[in-house]
Amino acid sequence: MKKFLIIITGIIFLTSCKDENIDRSDPLSSGRGFIEASLKGDYVKAEKFILEDSTNNQYLDRYKEFTAGLSPSERENYRDADIIIDSTKTLNDSTELIYYKNTYKKEPTKLKLIKHGEEWLVDFKYTFIDDSE
Repeated sequence: MKKFLIIITGIIFLTSCKDENIDRSDPLSSGRGFIEASLKGDYVKAEKFILEDSTNNQYLDRYKEFTAGLSPSERENYRDADIIIDSTKTLNDSTELIYYKNTYKKEPTKLKLIKHGEEWLVDFKYTFIDDSE
């Protein structure tokens, strides 16, 4: 009986640590977590970093469709890619921009993070807005 309780306790402990890698405490941790999950194709994890709104959800759904259409070798290249943070920009105490690229495509990309309560969340729609003017 004692062994059974130890096994059950171990299982509960392991399953409760499932979200251990979800760090939304600062913009860089949250941004890196989202980017890494997206590159790896782990959209369940990526969704945990997204600011909940219908537009962000639609963009993430489109991104999932896009990556589903990639060849297996392209998906593997994305999974194996590293993140290169070029710079960050603080707009105010609750908004931060991260400019980055990955080692596979090397295309400059931006990510906007919003402080929501005590957590930093990705405002994914901003990635697709051209603000170069």
